Amino acid sequence: MYSFISGIVVEKNPAYVVIDNHGVGYLINITLNTFTAIGEQTEVRLYVHLSIREDAHVLYGFYTEEERSLFTQLITVSGVGCNTARLILSSLTVRETIEAISNNNIRAIQSVKGIGAKTAQRIIVDLHDKVLKLNVSDGEKTAFLNNTLKEEALSALMVLGFSRTNVEKTLDKLLSQMENPNVEQLIKEALRLL
Repeated sequence: MYSFISGIVVEKNPAYVVIDNHGVGYLINITLNTFTAIGEQTEVRLYVHLSIREDAHVLYGFYTEEERSLFTQLITVSGVGCNTARLILSSLTVRETIEAISNNNIRAIQSVKGIGAKTAQRIIVDLHDKVLKLNVSDGEKTAFLNNTLKEEALSALMVLGFSRTNVEKTLDKLLSQMENPNVEQLIKEALRLL
């Protein structure tokens, strides 16, 4: 529903920030990494995720799209809710989390308060393939964008009736060949090849 919220920082602490956007104050839960990145800025743009529960609608904000993407991946794991994912991303950086998952480093994930061995194993099993292809060095942003593009294109093409395995192979091929494609271009090229 929301992609980002930008505005004037009214209040900030390590757990949340209040952003004034045209007279509306948004209370946004943040990670420690986002808190650090905001620093002394008086105006910010945070990429957000809206969690809708029975008792509340809660906004989670991230300084980078990469951090939000990893957060949304983490909350797909059974037993990992929004607060646990936020705790993981407060304890480890995006790069450290990706490296821990891709290297099957259960200890690194278990080092986060409240994460037991079973949850750490589940995170690694569920997300290993999703983060394995990510380049966590200088190409971190491109890899995340390609992963998001691929997921959106994959979803659209599967709705059209194509099989997941054929679509994934085609999209991987196209992403390695195309330079900075958008979702539309990716889907159009995939339709030509499928």
